Order: sequence, then structure tokens, then C-alpha cells
Amino acid sequence: MLRSVSVLVLDELAVFEFGVLSEVFGLDRSDDGLPVFGWTVCGPEAGRPVSTTSGVTVTPEHGLDALSGADVVGVAATGLREFPPAVLQALQRARHRGATLLSICSGVFVLGAAGLLEGRRCTVHWKHADELRERHPRAVVEEDSLFVDDGDLVTSAGTAAGIDACLHLVRRELGGAVANGIARRMVVPPQREGGQRQFVELPIPECTGDSLAPVLAWLLENLDREHTVAALARRAAMSERTFARRFVVETGTTPHRWISAQRVLHARTLLEETDLGIDAVASRAGFGTAALLRHHFRRALGVSPADYRSTFRCERALRPA
Repeated sequence: MLRSVSVLVLDELAVFEFGVLSEVFGLDRSDDGLPVFGWTVCGPEAGRPVSTTSGVTVTPEHGLDALSGADVVGVAATGLREFPPAVLQALQRARHRGATLLSICSGVFVLGAAGLLEGRRCTVHWKHADELRERHPRAVVEEDSLFVDDGDLVTSAGTAAGIDACLHLVRRELGGAVANGIARRMVVPPQREGGQRQFVELPIPECTGDSLAPVLAWLLENLDREHTVAALARRAAMSERTFARRFVVETGTTPHRWISAQRVLHARTLLEETDLGIDAVASRAGFGTAALLRHHFRRALGVSPADYRSTFRCERALRPA
């Protein structure tokens, strides 16, 4: 049962991520018939301010001993990667007595340093995923997820994904009505579709040599056309076998995958910057049909083209179709 939440704050605290925990669990919304959670903010020492990444300080009223009785121990994001032994021991004790651990973004590194990610599913902001794997190779890092629920371990991706994780935990423990009520007061969706992939800048596979550069440039200008390896090989004045081998060497992927990735990128731009219908976007990006566009787009980004557009399109920035 979710009745009380204690949040651990450390130096280089990320204020927004701490604010997410405060907003979901730390406010009295009893006037809407919503539960009031026991709420404590804990630091390495009671009354000692911790620094933040925003140029202010936050002073926790409680020390590490206040983590001992909470149903949920939240760990706010921090820029630190080395942590006092007493902090790690306090988290280990909380885990052993059965508390649910909830980290927001880089707070997961604190849990990892405490040895609490071994063999566990978790996530973090996509920019930190490789670092998390390197530091904790036995953790199962799911970088495409907005949050990961692994039972008594709930971890979120960056910034606003912490809202998704917190509301999910409320929903899991107290039901949809309570989660929806909190979300309504916060003016946020109770849950979002998709994962981090929709927010990641997809890298354009670069050509590391000069021989295929003209072909790649031509492809980018003609994504709406059908392309075969045989036709592209003729354009490059190579045999099909040589072209396919050279393409992988110079771009790191196959012609089919490269073209598909460029089409998704182009479709993404059209969805963001034009008011073209989905069928027209599919045609201009080279997918031919809306169904094929939806298939490739969801596989690459985890959401449908329509949902992506509703999230990212800026009406004032629309350009002529």
C-alpha cells in the first residue's frame, strides 16, 4: 500500500525532477477526495542544504533515518556519481525491509551504486543509458521506456517521464481514479503512449568514405521513389555485391535499413512542420501507403504518426506543403 513517501535529495540536485516527486506526493489534495501521503524530504544530514543544478539550495528537514519507515523511497535526479557510504547503506536497508524504490532520471545511479540494480530492469534518460550500462553491466537497461516497473523498483527516464512513473505507481497501488485525479489537478495526461524513442534525435548514418557520397545525396533527394540494390549499384558503377558490401562498410548498415531510416526522418519532419495528411506524408516520404508508414514509424519511434504529430507539431511553424 502507498501511504508514505520519503525522498532522498543529494548535492547537484535536479530541481525539476525533485519537483515532480513533490507535486505528485507532497501536496494536500484532500479537497478533491484524494489521499494525503506522508511526505518527508531527507538528506545526508538534517538541516544541511544540498546544492542544485539551478543555483539555489534545498534544505532537507530530515536525515537518512527518516527513510526507514516510508512505503516508497524516492531518489531525485542528481549530477553526482559518487555517494557517501551512509546514503547507500540507508537505501539498502530500505530495500531489505520491503520499501518500493522510485528513481527519477539520474537518481538511478544512486541505486546502482548501492548494488540495487543487479539483474533488475531499469531505465534512465536516453543520453545516460550507455553510461548506466558501463557502470552497472548487470543491470537490464531499457532505454526506450519512459519508465520501467520491476516490482519494488520503479525507474524513470528524464525530466517529464518522472511524472509518468509517479502516476503509474499511484495507479498501481491505489487505482486509476486516484491517479486520474492527481493528473487532472496537475493538468497532465494520466498516461502517455510510446517511449523515449519519440524524443531521441535519430542519427543520420554517415558515409565514412567518398565513393558513395553522391549516391547517398541523390537518395536523400529521391526518397519518394522506389529503389533497388541493382539500380543503386548501377548508379554507383559497381556490381551489386560490391555495392552492398561497400554500403555497409561506409554507412554501418544495409541499403534497405538506411533508406527506411531516412524515410522515417523525413516523415517526422513533415509531421512536425506541415499540415499534410498521413497519406500524403507516406507518399512524400517514400512509404507509399499510410499503413506502411505507420508500421515503420511505430517500429522506429514507438508511437503512431498521428500521436507523434499531436505531440510535436507547432501550428505557428507550419511551412507550405
